[in-house]
Amino acid sequence: MREPSAEVLAVEEEGGVAPCWHLYLIETAAGALYTGITTNVERRFDEHRSGKRGARALRGKGPLRLIHHQPVGSRSEALKLEAWLKKQSAPAKRDWLEGQR
Repeated sequence: MREPSAEVLAVEEEGGVAPCWHLYLIETAAGALYTGITTNVERRFDEHRSGKRGARALRGKGPLRLIHHQPVGSRSEALKLEAWLKKQSAPAKRDWLEGQR
């Protein structure tokens, strides 16, 4: 099990509400889709584009386009949706995306 991020720990220490998790999809130059979750979509997309802290699956596949993101709520809910979506074929993911618009 992964340790909570520094952002989550800081919020919990302050007695605040845990941050909202987001699901996002990135499209590569070749049209492949990458699915991920984060508490900060802009920061995470910048990490993917820079290649330093981004997913290996996206390195050298640019330019990258953020084609969808949505708030999901808890980390648990985000992980479940991410796992379900990653099991879908590319055409099924695109159909799901159309239903979200």
